[in-house]
Amino acid sequence: MAEARYGEWVRVERHGGGRVAELVLDRPKAMNAVSTAMAEAIAAACAALAADRTVSVTVVSSSSEKAFCVGADLKERNSLTDAELGRQRPYARAAYTGVLDLPMPAVAAVHGYALGGGFELALACDLIVADRTAVVGLPEVSVGVIPGGGGTQLLPRRVGAARAAELIYTARRVAADEAAALGLVDQLAPEGESARTAALALAGRVAGNSPVGLRAAKRALRLGHGLDLRAGLDVEDAAWRTVAFSGDRAEGVAAFNDKRTPDWPGE
Repeated sequence: MAEARYGEWVRVERHGGGRVAELVLDRPKAMNAVSTAMAEAIAAACAALAADRTVSVTVVSSSSEKAFCVGADLKERNSLTDAELGRQRPYARAAYTGVLDLPMPAVAAVHGYALGGGFELALACDLIVADRTAVVGLPEVSVGVIPGGGGTQLLPRRVGAARAAELIYTARRVAADEAAALGLVDQLAPEGESARTAALALAGRVAGNSPVGLRAAKRALRLGHGLDLRAGLDVEDAAWRTVAFSGDRAEGVAAFNDKRTPDWPGE
């Protein structure tokens, strides 16, 4: 399928017959530093993907050889007045929530630096695949701010409150092996393989499953997190009801009994 561009620095490519969408951060000269214009482009791309029922999985990747994303464009930030920074905030926030709110599973492919807002874009995904070049961290307190793209909320949900506090308060950078050991990333690409290759392979496996089921499972996981067990089970039941009478459920059961690969209708 044809590539779609959003502004100058974001593009979306399709793989696997269109079921896998790759949202590519494409500002390599700035190591994907997120300017206002780039934030708007990320939000626009995510809105288009969220509305596309043919997409089963989204991979967020980078065209830079050095970085997934180094976070906010501090050169732009340095030129903004306080009033301008306040007006810029909704655009930045929309980029991070755009990734977080994708209704289908999202996989980050982290190569090189994923720092500050860059790591927050990865944290907004359901799964993070990294290669051996990866260096992640939330260094915001070292420049007088705090993680503002979801980091203070997403990181403790991933690694626990105390571990998140240590990483945020020290502003330290974490290399790939330690990141995997701490749970900051979910999967390390095999030696010599890029994060993008491994992430697309993972996405391809996920995309073989029911699109309706995948979206419902993500909704149940997200909405149920942090609830007491009884409330969480009610969330799960509501999600189950959205798939139990779907075309995908009928096709999945029929394909199982016929011993064939399902041809998902996606509805």
